[in-house]
Amino acid sequence: MAHKVCLIRGDGTGPELVAAVEKIISTAQVDIEWIEVEAGLKCVEAGKPIVPEETIAKIKEIGIGLKGPMTTPIGKGSVSPNVTLRKKLDLYACVRPVRSLPGVETPFKDLDMVLFRENTEDLYAQIEYMVTPTVAQSIKLISEFGTERIARAAFEYARKHGRKKVTAVHKANIMKIADGLFLRTCQKVAQDYPDIEFGDNIVDNQCMQLVTRWKSYDVLVLPNLYGDIVSDLAAGMMGGLGVAPGANYGAKCAVFEAVHGSAPKYAGLNKVNPVALLFSATLMLDHLGENQARKDIEGATEAVMGRGIKTYDIGGSTSTTDFADAVCAELKG
Repeated sequence: MAHKVCLIRGDGTGPELVAAVEKIISTAQVDIEWIEVEAGLKCVEAGKPIVPEETIAKIKEIGIGLKGPMTTPIGKGSVSPNVTLRKKLDLYACVRPVRSLPGVETPFKDLDMVLFRENTEDLYAQIEYMVTPTVAQSIKLISEFGTERIARAAFEYARKHGRKKVTAVHKANIMKIADGLFLRTCQKVAQDYPDIEFGDNIVDNQCMQLVTRWKSYDVLVLPNLYGDIVSDLAAGMMGGLGVAPGANYGAKCAVFEAVHGSAPKYAGLNKVNPVALLFSATLMLDHLGENQARKDIEGATEAVMGRGIKTYDIGGSTSTTDFADAVCAELKG
């Protein structure tokens, strides 16, 4: 029976990347019924909300989605389509695997971490206003409920995947109430997982530790803003956003996405790296129970990259379509 998956093709280079991923998944003989839904810049240009309600309803119905990168119009008062999806679908856990890849040269060898970013609270709650005509205020929202569920997700993942340690990242030395609550809640959750080592780190020190002692870290759990910043730092460590996958999980829905932007200046040039979206899709396959297909696709992709078949962003000159064709050929053996 085919898996039903909602598909957002995205803006800019999104449709090209989605087409490459569709081809590879089909070659891996995974039977997926793609249900196309709309979101992003095209919706805004058509006078619709950036994420229409019918798109939200369909993802809720199906329970799973894959999306290409989308554009948020700048300077036009538009909300982010990504933040909108996370809020309306309550996708509270942003999960970002970070690992070394063959053929991608970086100073950071043997990377193997997973970041769990709380996805709905913190400054991203967008509670802000002008106190006076010259003073703006944003409210940092941290709740015990929101923190407990992201911390528990991190510990459950660690236990399921044989990870040894979870580290909570915070700034409780300065924001003693908000970040203090985050830290205390993580400490409380850690007591339910005596088989998993627990530690914590102040966010600025954590950034330094990641580029000096990255092998000391396994699973990181972070509030929304720190998670956004640190996950991009970690993506840079593994070679850039072009190879960094992402997944957003909620209690009832999951949406998988490349975390980079839509790169409109590259649209139609057939040069952008499809690996980030492809590896986001393999996380989706794992979520669907297609574990062998995930291993096959990731193995084929890494074999191709190891032979020097790479796009421009990681030191190669292969086009988007040629890269996808090379992965398909590897899958066919």
